[in-house]
Amino acid sequence: MKKVLVVDDDKNICELLNIYLKNEGYEVVFAYDGSEAVNKTKLEQPDIIVLDVMMPVINGWEACKLIRQFSKVPIIMLTAMDTLENKIQGLNIGADDYIVKPFEPTEVIARIGAHLRREDDKAPKEEQKKVQRVEVDNLKINLDTYEVKLNDKLITDLKPKEIQLLYFFMTNKNQVFSREQLLDKVWGYEYFGGTRTVDVHIKSVREKLSSSKNKWEIKTIWNVGYKFEVKE
Repeated sequence: MKKVLVVDDDKNICELLNIYLKNEGYEVVFAYDGSEAVNKTKLEQPDIIVLDVMMPVINGWEACKLIRQFSKVPIIMLTAMDTLENKIQGLNIGADDYIVKPFEPTEVIARIGAHLRREDDKAPKEEQKKVQRVEVDNLKINLDTYEVKLNDKLITDLKPKEIQLLYFFMTNKNQVFSREQLLDKVWGYEYFGGTRTVDVHIKSVREKLSSSKNKWEIKTIWNVGYKFEVKE
């Protein structure tokens, strides 16, 4: 049974999610402030965390940073702070996903299921031992070690989901993908209301890998999506 840690100082939200999560067969544990969230992560070893931002003692941003010091558990931020800057901040400190309040409980359940499936897919399998590396001009990715090099310089501030997205683009260069397709291929689910998370990740990747020497770009195809375009 997968274990979900729900962190929110609003006990009504905790109870609502508890009902839906238990109906899906999850074990649920709770924390009601950021400090308790960090301690419960160490004690309970959850499979995934749903983490509110505005909380007492320490907020969700700080709790996420502290958890990332000792755990790679998937973290979904759950907050009323809905600006693009807030989302980028959450992703940059190590969150894997971002859901804005008010939310549909079924959306949260779908996102949790998608992230847990991806974690299960990472489990070692004998038939999946091939090296996952790709190189396009001055950009290199080793997905086994999650290392990215640009102009032979190691880029250390890319988040795991950004690296996965970039790897997918590089192994499918010059192909156009809609936001929905990218969610399906990289995030592992189809969700009709969450395509903005693709835009946030791509904006962040562009900023971290900007260079005048690049012979490639993640190009926006208006009214369609994106492609990793390589200049011949």
